Amino acid sequence: MALKVVSLKLFMSRAYLVEHSGGVILVDAGIPGEEGRILRKIESLGYDDLGLIFITHAHVDHYGSAAALREITGAPIAVHRADSEAMSLGETRLGTARGRGRLVKRMYSTIQRFWPTPPTTADILLEDGDDLTNLGLKARVLHTPGHTLGSSSLLVGDGAFVGDLVTASGRSPRLQRYFAESWPLLRTSLKRLIDTAPQIVHPGHGRNPLGSVELRRLALN
Repeated sequence: MALKVVSLKLFMSRAYLVEHSGGVILVDAGIPGEEGRILRKIESLGYDDLGLIFITHAHVDHYGSAAALREITGAPIAVHRADSEAMSLGETRLGTARGRGRLVKRMYSTIQRFWPTPPTTADILLEDGDDLTNLGLKARVLHTPGHTLGSSSLLVGDGAFVGDLVTASGRSPRLQRYFAESWPLLRTSLKRLIDTAPQIVHPGHGRNPLGSVELRRLALN
């Protein structure tokens, strides 16, 4: 079976189902309460199970429904080791905010008080360069920190799932500009991603996908 990517526009972010010869995996899991929508999509594709939940980074809009999905499907949750603590505590560490991100950061503590994120302990702690073949998918983990310290991209075939390293929201694609644990690391991670030469880039927000030319152009901005 050829690799197939199904994009899921969720309430605050975008998740992806990756169909492959061994079944289907999920990249990111939206906010809490979105497990039903994700499961219905999996069923519509003809699957009754889920092989893996890969989390690009420990922000609530990317791992919020992961624990519920694991409880229902039994699929293990994988995240980079550097983001595992925040996820296990149900935290979203926004780092330094810029632009409109400052307002979101001020509001977040109130949101978290009324709609807490489920603490989500990872089953698999990932490192840069990890090969996921033994989990049923020929894919590689690329550590792309900056947005969070454990932010990671998943390289599959000629594509890359990049979380919030880049976004395609608005009129044109751009490097993350609202939240970062390290702003300099964002540029370094973008270069690392470009060096892997993906032809298709699947962002965590915005339209889908970016091409290789659009990705390289971001390094010039």
